[in-house]
Amino acid sequence: MRRGNVVEAVHRVHAVAVQDGAVIAEAGDPQLVAFMRSSSKPLQAVPLARARPDMDARDLAIASASHLADEAQLAAVCGLLAKAPAAVDELECGAEGDPPSPLNHNCSGKHAGMLALCRAHDWPSDGYRLPDHPVQRAIHALHAEAAEVEEQEIPAAVDGCGVLTFALPLERMAHAFARLEQLEGARRVADGMRAYPELIRGPRATDTQLMRALPGWIAKGGAEGLLCAAGHSVGVALKCEDGNGRALGPAAAAFFAQLDLDLNELSVLPLENSRKERVGEIRT
Repeated sequence: MRRGNVVEAVHRVHAVAVQDGAVIAEAGDPQLVAFMRSSSKPLQAVPLARARPDMDARDLAIASASHLADEAQLAAVCGLLAKAPAAVDELECGAEGDPPSPLNHNCSGKHAGMLALCRAHDWPSDGYRLPDHPVQRAIHALHAEAAEVEEQEIPAAVDGCGVLTFALPLERMAHAFARLEQLEGARRVADGMRAYPELIRGPRATDTQLMRALPGWIAKGGAEGLLCAAGHSVGVALKCEDGNGRALGPAAAAFFAQLDLDLNELSVLPLENSRKERVGEIRT
């Protein structure tokens, strides 16, 4: 990251690409273990897709999203809650925004999807975020299925919104994303993300921009500098070692060039001050 002509910060990003179970490109340590955080959301939506054929593309997109609480995103969450059916006060993600509401939480779509999954199986909705609830057990099993590892080999902890998050080596994350559309119900999730990339995060977000730039690809960012993506049987995972996600766009552009894929529009991230003046940039 340069401010003017001076390097003010350096971010090191590890990356790996997997196809048909084999690593086809790597940078740094492909075996680096990290929590998937919100990059798990497309996987977390798969049990919902399997249980609820009535969920449409918008429902599955917002269930996979880390939204910014814009009008269209909140409307999608409300639509999913109505279809569940469930009420806003059943969301266990915590309250955000002004005035504070669980609806404004960036994970409210995921949580609405979990409530819809409870309704499909007649599971109690209270405590659906807890490790022993059938919702979290189903999602744990889905991660093991996608990554082709044993459940007991996947470390778990509590995510920022109260549900479980799972840790895997970057290579296994990329493998899971590469295999995602082969899993029962998962193609509907991927189709929803491709149909509504603006619901997944926002117009300036790396994952939304990647999906717009590469037709057929899906992408989902996660906290602490993680990005997972997949397209045409290739899965990719990138992790910024210091947890700062601002480096992911330029890093993805450089890494995807190894795959002969053009993300040039992400290669330079302008740095602006509060006056909207360009004062520096982030690039590889």
